[in-house]
Amino acid sequence: MPVPPDPADKQLLLIGASRGLGLALAEAYLRRGWRVVGTVRGAGRTLLHKLVDTAQEALEIERLDIDIPEQAAALRHRLAARRFDLLFVNAGVTNDPEATIGEVSTEEFLRVMVTNALSPMRIIEQFQDLVPATGTIGVMSSSLASIAGNDYGSWEVYRASKAALNMLLRSFAARRIGDARTLLAIDPGWVRTDMGGPEADLGIADSIPNVVKTISAASGKPGLHFLDYRGRTLPW
Repeated sequence: MPVPPDPADKQLLLIGASRGLGLALAEAYLRRGWRVVGTVRGAGRTLLHKLVDTAQEALEIERLDIDIPEQAAALRHRLAARRFDLLFVNAGVTNDPEATIGEVSTEEFLRVMVTNALSPMRIIEQFQDLVPATGTIGVMSSSLASIAGNDYGSWEVYRASKAALNMLLRSFAARRIGDARTLLAIDPGWVRTDMGGPEADLGIADSIPNVVKTISAASGKPGLHFLDYRGRTLPW
């Protein structure tokens, strides 16, 4: 069944769109009639580039490694005159899910924490003024970030990084009491991607259409919401 288009001229700035969940998000919003600015990390051609020919000028690709502040500043300068109905930060990494905090190296710990928590929030701080009062700012979080829901361990460093991301987003929200924008931490479910692995519960087609519906349903509801891909509120 065709997806009905959203209102005309909707614009998305999608950070981390070269593959997996980010690529699927870009495709989903293009099908809904949005204009999408999607970022890729490297200089090479990615799967996102293959969408350009069929996107009828609705897709723009920008280069950004979120861990390099100079690249973020340059992109912010290039987009200074633009406004986005949705800013969504999808970029992230993981490590060996069985590595405990006692086993992970300092370098690996820092890599995951910087890419999953510090860099996404720096992007939000830098780009948030491009999102109007009616807009939405979101991050790709995880149910593994839930401290209350951690009953079985594993994925320790990844959990910690996403919990840190959630906490920093809550601090961002707390500094903006009265802000009319919607703030979202979204759990896409455990999805079969390069990051999620082949044993994951969901396919991309099970997750991303529902993620988009959840974001759409939350639009216009001020404040911070921690939701799963089916729109259910998750415990912090």
